[in-house]
Amino acid sequence: MDGDAFFVGVEIAKNSKLKGLPVVTGKERGIVTALSYEAKALGVYRGLPIFQLKKDFPNIIILPGDYASYVKYSRDMFNIVRRYVDDVEEYSIDECFADLTGLDKPLKMSYREIAELIKRKVNSEMALSVSLGVAPTKVLAKVASKWVKPDGLTVIEIANAQKFLQQVPINKIWGVGPQTSKFLMRKGIQTAGDFAGRSINWVGHYLSKPYIEIWKELNGVSIFKINPLAKTEYSSIQKTRTFYPPTEDKIFLFSQLSKHIEDACSKARYYKLAPRKVSIFLKTQSFCYARSEVRLLSATNSPEMILPIVRCQLDKIYKAGTSYRASGAGLHDLTSHSVIQRDLFGETVRAGKFDAIHEQIDDLEGKFGKHIVHLASTQSALKRKVMGTDSDDLDRDLLFL
Repeated sequence: MDGDAFFVGVEIAKNSKLKGLPVVTGKERGIVTALSYEAKALGVYRGLPIFQLKKDFPNIIILPGDYASYVKYSRDMFNIVRRYVDDVEEYSIDECFADLTGLDKPLKMSYREIAELIKRKVNSEMALSVSLGVAPTKVLAKVASKWVKPDGLTVIEIANAQKFLQQVPINKIWGVGPQTSKFLMRKGIQTAGDFAGRSINWVGHYLSKPYIEIWKELNGVSIFKINPLAKTEYSSIQKTRTFYPPTEDKIFLFSQLSKHIEDACSKARYYKLAPRKVSIFLKTQSFCYARSEVRLLSATNSPEMILPIVRCQLDKIYKAGTSYRASGAGLHDLTSHSVIQRDLFGETVRAGKFDAIHEQIDDLEGKFGKHIVHLASTQSALKRKVMGTDSDDLDRDLLFL
């Protein structure tokens, strides 16, 4: 099950007057983060700067993201699925897999009818549009869920799978990345059907085990099982800010990055997670990006441990005389803070000294608000009055899954 334009869908569910209108979210980030199908039909796309959107599409309705509502609607949507299905895997905030195997007899419905019931309940109780795909495997179900959008329901069976797959470009298959897609195209494979039609020996000769598993899934053999357990690992937490006027001030840019890291680490501590990689970026006035990513010696959610590394990375990507309009930082490859292993260089011991301090700071922020206590390097970012806001996620619940 896949939510249709989920963030905007939630906004429409909250305010029915928006239905049928071109709507986008992302006002708080300065770029389009989600858009209605009506906005997409006009030529709007994700990542479009809001100032450009206002110029080119003056009639578009622009809303700030309401992350607390998105999380609540996500939970409620998945709970409707759980009324009928025990094994549900929350794949992202707006997408889940559910194993219907064997439920046709106790529910006295076909698998299509079970899917129709779930779809109808989500629509009637939540005023949300979702698209469902029913198939023998997760990869085929993913294909089916994208087949008709919005408000679609598609069933793929072994007997008719090739008809669908022959119309799906190979680069649209879940798990097949850009480089592998290019390689397969050079081998004459343009569609998922072309790939599924090759022999397993051919696939094994040219590709690694994960692609053999995808090939099997496309051919109706279930390899990827439903994982109903709550996630313990997440891909990233990201913080960004667009500011005006643009600046060449390196000290101010580092202060912005310091604030991003402090905010992201606070969120990671809330979830008892710690990153193993950190990234930063700067965006110029001409919308060119300079990026850097580095793996940490040891996972940590203490900004004091991360910021010296960020400073070094900033030195690498910053160019004197260049005017910058935005900055961002991300914590990646997140793992449970409780299972961090000691490293050979004593980094975990050093980071542990900050844990008690941050426990107190987090408690104070919970009572008196964000940044009641902050690092000196963040002060400049907090003092300077700027236009635009960063995505502070006041609810703390939205992670990039």
